[in-house]
Amino acid sequence: MNLYKIVYCLWPPEGLDKEKTRDILLHDIAPRLITAGAARLSMDIGDPESAMRSPAPKLYRDRPICGLINLWLADIEKRTRMEDMLKQAGFRIAGYLVEESVFTDYGGNRHSGPRDWPDGRRSPGVVAVTLMERPRRIPREEWIRRWHGTMSPLSESIQPRTRYVRNVVLKALTAGAPPFEGIVEEVWPSKRHVSNYFLFYGADNIFQLVRNMLRILRAVKSFLDMRRIRTTIMSEYFIKTK
Repeated sequence: MNLYKIVYCLWPPEGLDKEKTRDILLHDIAPRLITAGAARLSMDIGDPESAMRSPAPKLYRDRPICGLINLWLADIEKRTRMEDMLKQAGFRIAGYLVEESVFTDYGGNRHSGPRDWPDGRRSPGVVAVTLMERPRRIPREEWIRRWHGTMSPLSESIQPRTRYVRNVVLKALTAGAPPFEGIVEEVWPSKRHVSNYFLFYGADNIFQLVRNMLRILRAVKSFLDMRRIRTTIMSEYFIKTK
């Protein structure tokens, strides 16, 4: 069966804390999305367990997202009802039809074994969700080539990610959606792997750290405007995978 993948970025209403956000999404919204026709469903949620500063500088004025919903549908028109659920719960949303490519999944490198926990349980570690805009100076095909062909393999060779999912935006589905053209999910073994520069950049000493930081920075700047990168640390939840 051919499935469409839709990604929704969520911004919370004023006064909604991280614990309440998680409870609403997991215990209220998720079952209703499945009932409404979600063939597969996963969520990244800014919950209390993932609360930490992002390694990327915050050089933008917008509020960070509080959640990311990955939704697979056989009938894309069913999304309207699902969007209404999210809006009625108070979330501001931006939806995108995307093409997914999983660069690394659990068990695909030395940093983790295969996934062995059930749907509904929080995944180990934390996930960094990055919303990317394409600089207008770079043609789209060249932008994707630099992202997929240079940035992805370089960061994989240096950094201790356990899972890396790339979503190329095909089109925005909701009015007023920001012009994101890429949405990335990078899972790390622990908070410490994000906050400790030596772990984050796969370095054993200060010389390796400087070298690896410069290599990553050069690759990032080759296809992104550093002032427009939006990264939020969250928890990953697989809700329905079969």
